[in-house]
Amino acid sequence: RLGTGSTPRIVLKQEHIVTVLKNQIETNRVGHAYLLVGPRGIGKTTIARIFAKAINCEHPVDGEPCCQCSSCLSLASESSLDVIEIDAASRNSVEDMRELTENVMHSPINGRYKIYIIDEIHMLSNQAWNALLKTIEEPPAHAKFIFATTEVHKVLATIISRCQRFDLTPISTSLIAGQLQKIASDQQIKITGDALYSLAKAAEGGMRDAQSLLDQMIAFFAVGDKNHLIADEEVRSLFGLADAVEVDKIVTAILKNDPAEVITGIHGLTLKGKNLETLFEDILFSLRSVEISAILPDASSVLEESPEQLQKFKAMASIVLLSVIQDIMEILATGARPLRDALNKQIYLETLLLKAMKEAHS
Repeated sequence: RLGTGSTPRIVLKQEHIVTVLKNQIETNRVGHAYLLVGPRGIGKTTIARIFAKAINCEHPVDGEPCCQCSSCLSLASESSLDVIEIDAASRNSVEDMRELTENVMHSPINGRYKIYIIDEIHMLSNQAWNALLKTIEEPPAHAKFIFATTEVHKVLATIISRCQRFDLTPISTSLIAGQLQKIASDQQIKITGDALYSLAKAAEGGMRDAQSLLDQMIAFFAVGDKNHLIADEEVRSLFGLADAVEVDKIVTAILKNDPAEVITGIHGLTLKGKNLETLFEDILFSLRSVEISAILPDASSVLEESPEQLQKFKAMASIVLLSVIQDIMEILATGARPLRDALNKQIYLETLLLKAMKEAHS
């Protein structure tokens, strides 16, 4: 946990990165350029901001910013002139980078370093890359660069070679759910554990997305009524998610080769307004969980599910041979994109599932 002023920011799970960066500050071995890589919403910009704060902190404590010196306070109030944030999605022209290369030569005003945080660095144009490259190769001693990207394969190889690269990993569902619980408690919002888990699962490893989903739930159900208990059913209803029990019924029918139950299940969820693309993803995820339960003696080492749900997957795995499950997965794996473009998603989904069942069970 690293503080940033009156409202602390929390870095979840990325201990391998935090430890290295703290050690570099403690030993005064901070590099001149860093590249943070990973999916959206998992802490790239947060780490960049906290690291920048620690670099310029006058009295760092164990590699962390003290949050009390003039440099820390100016960053907390967003008035620092020594830490410059640039969004490469909107400022990606060669003129923007030329302006940066000119300004970077000026010494910092208050702190020890002038620090540039460039988000979505992969969005720079080819000409902008070339304008920036010379500065990254031979930066002034007072300059530090921290880049963040979700698509590292688009970043110029010569830039990557001059950076210390850190790959962030998606945050576990249980860790996200725990943090959401803390946020809800701080705001005196009542929400069930199942609802928190559904929000965390829908965020797909991103804490920022999870917080946005929680904010939506609070806005819909808890504004003006602090005593309202947000339930899992409300989460699934608001975001068009299918209930786990309903998904389990469809998956069981697929494994038992019961076309009538599959059609009935999809039709019922369609009438309820459920998102069929999300339903298809849920079916694939459940089938994968069943497959893993058939392969591993202890599926909990891979699957982040409750003990009750793990038992359900284990029971489903006993219905058919592993080869049948694998055949179904192989057929369905290529169906996501056509479903997205289908004129009638219900008909396409029904046809795809029935085809997979017929071929796998034959």
